[in-house]
Amino acid sequence: MSPIKTHGTARRLTIATTTAVTALLLTAGPAAAHVEVESEKAQALAENVELSFDAESESNSAGITELRVVLPEGIAPADVTYGEGPKGWKFTANDDGYTVKGPAVKTGENAKYSVVAKQLPDAEELAFKTLQTYSDGHTDRWIELGDGSEEPAPVLKLKAAAGGSKAAGPSPSETASEAPSASASPAAEEASASPAAEAKKDDDGGLSAGAWVGIGAAVLVALLAVGYAVRRRSGAQR
Repeated sequence: MSPIKTHGTARRLTIATTTAVTALLLTAGPAAAHVEVESEKAQALAENVELSFDAESESNSAGITELRVVLPEGIAPADVTYGEGPKGWKFTANDDGYTVKGPAVKTGENAKYSVVAKQLPDAEELAFKTLQTYSDGHTDRWIELGDGSEEPAPVLKLKAAAGGSKAAGPSPSETASEAPSASASPAAEEASASPAAEAKKDDDGGLSAGAWVGIGAAVLVALLAVGYAVRRRSGAQR
């Protein structure tokens, strides 16, 4: 093989590899969609607080049909009532939270709904782990905590409690709701699992975005090494 042809092959290989890895890195980032929660009374020990949720859609082929929420410690399912949501959706209390579901919202549109909590606990922030299900059966798991999470749970930050505020007595069902019953649904157990135990079950075969980035980097290094070896060989043949 002539030096000119060898150099041309190495150059094309390097360009093709760089392009492919760049595309991989761009598509392997964390999902942009997520679930948000907000409230005008985001304050510890506040009473009769309306919580508004906005579940963003990340599907181009299916609509959102269900949102399964695990309530944070200090809020019992019996102390939460439904506000409003997509047309035809219903609210059901569970052992550790609640579910709102109904006819699929229009493909690509967010699912917005609200609930009212009897009283917020004395805390700095509240996480509402959420399972978001689509009409095609796919489920997004917004349950991770901490900065940099790929599938972050919606978190509501609270102001300090007002002076003189006191916690109301626990609801009769609060003690029972703290321990999942034997009849708890698989979805409830999955949502309440720790982030470390939750595996990403998606079209990427279970690999996280970080894993794909690592694979892409390894491929790039290997192919660049091949190109370097080819160039050295061509130089030695001169």
